[in-house]
Amino acid sequence: MRLRNINILFSALCLSILMVGCSEDDDFMMTETDGMNPPPVMEVDFSGTYSQVDHMGRPGINTVLSSSSEIKNMHNRTIPSEMGAAFQASFEAQLEGLHDAYAVALGADPAAINFEPNILGDILNGPEPTSMDNPNPVSATVLTTVLAADVLEVAPDAPTTYFNPGSGAPTFEGAVGLTGRTLQDDVIDVSLILLFGGETGARFNGEGGLPQLVTDGVALTADNITSSFPYIGAPE
Repeated sequence: MRLRNINILFSALCLSILMVGCSEDDDFMMTETDGMNPPPVMEVDFSGTYSQVDHMGRPGINTVLSSSSEIKNMHNRTIPSEMGAAFQASFEAQLEGLHDAYAVALGADPAAINFEPNILGDILNGPEPTSMDNPNPVSATVLTTVLAADVLEVAPDAPTTYFNPGSGAPTFEGAVGLTGRTLQDDVIDVSLILLFGGETGARFNGEGGLPQLVTDGVALTADNITSSFPYIGAPE
């Protein structure tokens, strides 16, 4: 008799749990008007103290020209208006130091291999070719002054591009540079060319026993760019 009572009690308990579970599901899913309950209202909390941790106007510049991780992190935390004064000198020293290191690796005199004014000078000089009488104005000091500020300039009267070589070397007629960025711009290669390409853009191109410093070897293909956000196609 006692066993029967225990079985009845156990069955009743199971039935109660099942009914409560169904009731809670129904209460969650349906309202009095037989509609779905609205989702809870989420509020975004923007309180607190925020800090600058990274810049990406000109990818690769900070990585190449920062002589230590501390300088790189400090550059990423600095506002653009203060970057030039804070980092131009150290960036120039690092740029010249890299050329010295490559000279040693090549068995050459470091004093003989230095930064060579680059393709931006052909844009600044206009149609007149670079020569002794019309020297390339983009010295290491000028270049690192421009690149120390990790921002993108806007040129209202020129095409938007990181660098368009125009007719290419040696005259670079019609070339445009540093007027912004488009999705098709290979910004890493352009940055490397500005640092190591010299007046032709191909100074350290991996030929004649020289190191390959003017490309990262990663091609940009049109089929992985879309016309809508996030502008990146399916992975290949």
